[in-house]
This record gives sequence, structure tokens and C-alpha cells, in this order.
Amino acid sequence: MRPNLLNPLFAALTSLSGVGPKLERLYRRLLDNEAPRIVDLLFHLPSGTVDRRARPKLNEVVPGTLVTVAVTVDQHRPSPPHRARAPYRVYAHDDTGDITLTFFNARKDYLEKLLPEGELRYVSGTAELYDGMLQMVHPDRVVDEAGFATLPLVEPVYPLTEGLALSNVRRAMESALGKLPDLPEWQDDAWLARERFPAFAEALKSLHRPAEPRDVLPDTLAWARLAFDELLAGQLALALVRAHMRRQAGRGSASEGLLRTRIVDALPYSLTPSQQRALGDIITDLALPQRMLRLLQGDVGSGKTVVALLAAATVIEAGRQAALMAPTELLARQHHNTIAPLAQAAGLHVAILTGRERGRERGDILARLAIGDIDLVVGTHALFQDEVAFKDLALAIVDEQHRFGVHQRLALTQKGDAVDVLVLTATPIPRTLVLTYFGDMDISELREKPAGRQPIDTRTIPLSRLDEVEAAVGRALDEGQRAYWVCPLVEDSEKIDLAAAEARFAELKERFGATVDLVHGRMKGPEKDRAMSRFAAGETRLLVATTVIEVGVDVPEATVMVVEHAERFGLAQLHQLRGRIGRGSARSTCLLLYKAPLGETAKARLAILRETEDGFRIAEEDLRLRGEGDLLGTRQSGLPGFRIARIELHGKYLSAARDDAALVMSRDPGLTTPRGAALRHLLYLFEKDEAIRLIRAG
Repeated sequence: MRPNLLNPLFAALTSLSGVGPKLERLYRRLLDNEAPRIVDLLFHLPSGTVDRRARPKLNEVVPGTLVTVAVTVDQHRPSPPHRARAPYRVYAHDDTGDITLTFFNARKDYLEKLLPEGELRYVSGTAELYDGMLQMVHPDRVVDEAGFATLPLVEPVYPLTEGLALSNVRRAMESALGKLPDLPEWQDDAWLARERFPAFAEALKSLHRPAEPRDVLPDTLAWARLAFDELLAGQLALALVRAHMRRQAGRGSASEGLLRTRIVDALPYSLTPSQQRALGDIITDLALPQRMLRLLQGDVGSGKTVVALLAAATVIEAGRQAALMAPTELLARQHHNTIAPLAQAAGLHVAILTGRERGRERGDILARLAIGDIDLVVGTHALFQDEVAFKDLALAIVDEQHRFGVHQRLALTQKGDAVDVLVLTATPIPRTLVLTYFGDMDISELREKPAGRQPIDTRTIPLSRLDEVEAAVGRALDEGQRAYWVCPLVEDSEKIDLAAAEARFAELKERFGATVDLVHGRMKGPEKDRAMSRFAAGETRLLVATTVIEVGVDVPEATVMVVEHAERFGLAQLHQLRGRIGRGSARSTCLLLYKAPLGETAKARLAILRETEDGFRIAEEDLRLRGEGDLLGTRQSGLPGFRIARIELHGKYLSAARDDAALVMSRDPGLTTPRGAALRHLLYLFEKDEAIRLIRAG
């Protein structure tokens, strides 16, 4: 149960005066929440300020600046009748000069009340010169002497959404600050003193009621305090998940390794040293009576699927079952295609289960799974569904973990007794983010590529040389090579991206004929598979695609990758796309086409890709250039991106948050001490209550 003290913060936003259903709809969009609450608004931090402290005389006003002037109102000149679009002007002066206050679509009675002739008023807004005369269009604030005494001279500015005025947000925020309860302090006193952090409520107030413009910057102590709270909540939640997994006794799956030997013998190459190390770690974990929770991160083409299959073979030899879950059907089928021949060589029974298997075929797979006739099942999140039952699931392998949330991490493990978990990611993740999102896991890395892989020749070419690129692709096709042509990200709209891909496909088809094919995200599964298998079989040799081919597509014969408008892609994404080639023994070329002139960030990105193929270095650079949200695709993936912490600024606090969480878990695993009870408030505030349910579950 959420502590009662927090209830005011979790009340609906509509409980604030002035926030009705119409405004609530806009707040839903602004706060990205279908049922926005007061806490969501309080965590919506300012992006800047309006500084009204400049109070010059009229003859000192610098045009184009925001000023507050004290003026006497002289005369109103309303818009002429029948000319509603003409401005309404109010003339005013001080002892050094004159100013015109200009309003459009104004109500005469309202303005006469706001600016009575002969009275002194304080007017705040941006002053400009118009026809040599000083004027202010639609002042932000007009107040009398009493109003000026209470006017905040530095006011916060917030990110907005269309239709929502800054004044709405400011009023709602003032009201929300009034609801802040007196919360117990959950941070360690010595740490607070050392870092000079304010209390939680003080930090929020100082950001939403700044005294100086710099009070709202992310590098202030107030912002850093809230960022540390968020990091600690995340680390504590991960520590609780880990303790829960560890507490539930595992079941050791040990085997002699006969099946593993058969699979290794069937491989066309020997395992790399890091594959051997990772496999050794996994085999050790699987044999122990605790549950395994391990992240296997490896670069594009470093052989994660093979390690996962060898892990599965270990539990299968012990008489149990394994499941491999991928985020998309395309990726699930790709894994199945890689695994099937190796599994067959070892005598394993493998099946695939996605949304496409229906009717009798599906029923047959489910029945065989339930009686243990299938050793390894590969699928999408269809594997979570209630009717999927295993005879004895021992190992859940989850691919591209960052596309699945933590609760899904736990859901697959409910399908068996003490299920071990192996998570794969082909996106090397910088160390700070590994701690942030996978702090509950042990980590293995695959650093080398399998033997025989050639380096990829990466070049950057301006789009003005498109004809030369098409001619070079034509020569490669004439030599029997295969090529990908990836079309640009136009914007966050598949429809528009698709239009760009279709236009390029039509143009290339006219030039190269039937050898050109198209694959994109809006195709139905079977269509997509047919296009991919035509390309894999060599029936088509130039595949025009959107980023649907970014992950897991494996055609060793493909040696050319063209990426159009490469400046629109993130570094990690370009690295993933480049990883679709160079998978065979032939030399491969990646051509990154860009539209000149390039911005500094885009220039840096393309330079790094030319320099290195090391995905781990690329990931660190990507974090430096972009920040964590874009890097892991948190915008699309449902992964908990941060509301407050900025990894590039606050990442330095991550190890302290992790150490503190570990200390709390060693001293007070049930969060029953006074500090533990305060930390429960923190977990609820940052919506990590799933972790508290795990304490209760034992």
C-alpha cells in the first residue's frame, strides 16, 4: 500500500483548481500520461526563466530586450469600427519618454480596466522599435503598485504543448507546490551534508520558484538532489529484484557437455576467446543452486546467438527446456534460421512460436511444449501468453532486452520453477547505462568478431554524388554481389519514411530491373519474410529497406550497405546497420550519404564511424553526443527513461546510488528501519512500487 502521506501527490491533476477536463487533455499530452497526477506536474521541471529584474527608464530601454517599466497611462486609441484586425493602442509615458502598448483582438472594456487613464502601471514584456517609436506588443504582465509588490521578478519557463499557455502551467504548479507534504528524509544524513543537498521539498520549490535565472539549471544542487533521488530509487529497485531472484532457490542444471560438443563441432569456425569466457561463466551459473540473471552484451556479429544456443544445450542435456524470446517476428525467425541447422546436428527439437502460428499448427506446438517434446522454443512475446505451458522450463533467453520492460523480464520466469535468465543485447551499452538499467545482473561481454571477418571499408559521401553511388552499386551487382540500400528516417512517422523508401525503390527498379526488392515495417509478416528470403537466396540482389533491417538480419553474401541521409541516424543505429554487412569472408563497403552542410554533432558521428568498428567505443561516444534517452530507444521501448536525471551531468552520482542501495540491502533488506520506511516513500514517488511488492512476496 502506498504510504498515506503521499496520497495528495498522487491525486488527479483535475483536483487542482483551474484544471478542468479541457486542460487535462492537454496535460495528458504534455506529461505523457493518460491520467496525469500532481506528482507528474511537480516533476515537469523548468527549461528556463523570464528575468523581469531589468527596470530601466524608457530612454534606457534596449530594443529587443525583456523589461519592466513603470509608466503613467495617457490615452486609449481603440481599433476603428469595422476594422477588427487593426491594433488597439494605449499610449503611456514616464519622465524620460513615451511608449505605445499594442494589443490585437482586444476587448475595450477589459483594457480600460487593466490600464486606466492617468494611473501608474508596471508593464512587463519585450520592447521593440516600430516606426522609430518604442512599443510593446501584448505585454506579459500589467500590474498596479500592490500587484508589483508580489510579482515574481524571475519566473520559470516550462516546456509546453500546443494549446497550453505558460500562465496555465505556472498557476497549476503554484497550486501543486501547496500540496507538498512534510516527507521523511530518505537520504543518508552524512551524504546530504557532504553534497550540500537541500531537502526534497526545498529542491522542488527552489526549481519552481527561482530567485535567480541560474536556479533552474540542471547543474544546480536542487536539480542534482532530485536526480540522485531518482537514481537511488532505480538502483534500490534493481537491488530488490536481484535479491528476490537470489532468494528464490535455483535448481542447478549441470551436464557433461555432450550436446555442446556436437554444436561446436558443427560450427564452421571455432569459438572466440570471449565466447569461451562468457560460456564458462554461464555454465558455472547454471550449475549453482541460485538463479542466474546475466546480461550478455556483444557487438554486431560477435556470435551471441551461438553462446545462447550452447547455454540452452546445457539445460536440455540435464533433461529440461529453454525458451528464446525476441522483440520482433523478423528477429525471432532469424534466430530460428541460425539455430535450426546447429540444433539438428546435435539432435535437439526446436520450434518457433509467434503470432503467425495459428490453428492446428499452434495447438500442436503447445501440446509438444507441455509434454516436453520440444527442447527449445524460439518466439516473440507470444511466449508470455497464458496458454503457453512448459513441461520444465529451466532457461529463459531474452534478446534485445531494452525493448522489454523489467516486469516482462520477470513474466517469462513465471513459466517454470526457478527459471534462469540470460539477456542478450547487440547494442553495446555504456558502463553508466549498464549500471542504470541492468544493475541487477552479472555481465559478460563479447569483444571480438568471429575469425575470418574482414574489416568494413566505411566512407562518407555527399548526396550530390548520388549518381556515382548508384553507378558503383550497379558495378557491384554486375559482379554478383548483394547490397542493402537503407532509406532515411524522415521523421517519427512510418508513413512518411515509407513514402521515401517507395520513391527510391521505384527509381532503382527502373535502373536495375527485377533484381531490386523492397522491405519495410508496414508490410505484413509473411510479405516481409518472403522479401528477406528472396534476398537471402540471391533471387534479388539489391534490397531497399527502412530501418526494419537494423537488428538481426543475417545474409553473409551481402557486401554493400548504402545509408541515405546518414546524418539523420544515431551513431548506434548506423553501427547496427553497418553490421548487416561484413558477415562473410568477402570485402565489404559501407557508404554513408549525407546532405551538406553537416552540423557539428553529425560531423562527429560520421567521423567516429570511419575511425572504428568497436561498438563499445561507439556506444560511449553516442552517449556523449546524445544523452541516454535516445541511445537505448527509451522513447519507443517502454524502458524507464529518466524524468529528472541527465546521465551526461548526473551519471557521476550513479555509483554512489548503487553503493548506497547495496548498503541498505545488506543492513535492512525488508526496509523496516526508520530510513527503510522513508525509502519506501522514495520508491513509490518514482513509481518503483513493483520492487516493494517483491519484498512482500518474499
